[in-house]
Amino acid sequence: MKKHIPNIITLLNLLCGTIAVLFAVKNELETAAIFAFSGIVFDFFDGLAARALKVQSELGVQLDSLADMVTCGVVPGIVMFQLFNLLSDTSFGWGNENWLDKTGFAPLSVFGLFITLASAYRLAKFNIDENQVSSFIGLPTPANTLFILSLPLILSYQRNDLINSIIINKWFLIIITVISCYMLNSKIQLFAFKFKNWQLKGNAVKYFFLLLSLIGIILLKFAAIPLIIIAYVITSLVDGVALKNKKSS
Repeated sequence: MKKHIPNIITLLNLLCGTIAVLFAVKNELETAAIFAFSGIVFDFFDGLAARALKVQSELGVQLDSLADMVTCGVVPGIVMFQLFNLLSDTSFGWGNENWLDKTGFAPLSVFGLFITLASAYRLAKFNIDENQVSSFIGLPTPANTLFILSLPLILSYQRNDLINSIIINKWFLIIITVISCYMLNSKIQLFAFKFKNWQLKGNAVKYFFLLLSLIGIILLKFAAIPLIIIAYVITSLVDGVALKNKKSS
């Protein structure tokens, strides 16, 4: 029975992701974010459960990626699609009014779905890459999803006119989409939150980052999430340089 526990947790991730898709399509982005966040939590614990119970399997690996494709691939793509749709100017001279009459959405909105394509490509590479056991190469899809989903939450709850004007800006969303697609499939090595034990030795960077994230969320609320993801990348790069220097010395 215990061998099925991680897969059940993975399926709960998929269930949350599917519900998030339904709400995202209806443009209820806050509710979609709640279910996607829940799916990401399940995604963390399925691997933890598999390692703790020593029941890792190839089926679990494939199922995990399929669930992530929905929760951390389809959902952020639709959310970005909806954010583009909020813009007042999304035409780029493409006959926006005629397009809107026929489809109900702006043509530029489709650009947000490139996040889904980039996520699919990353997950496919991850499944055949044997070098991503203790660390990640490129930004993990859950981290990217947290970044994207934080944007509508900031709009809804931070109530800061300056920040809102930045987020609801055509060029900002285009740049974020491009960076998102690049980071998902970049060669940048990032540390993974896979705890082999709970001791400080060997986990100092992870504990430091978790503490930093908690402080950021308390002080800045949802606005902290993009900063946490950026800090995650920077911390990984600094840690990588430190490890290289340690090995060479």
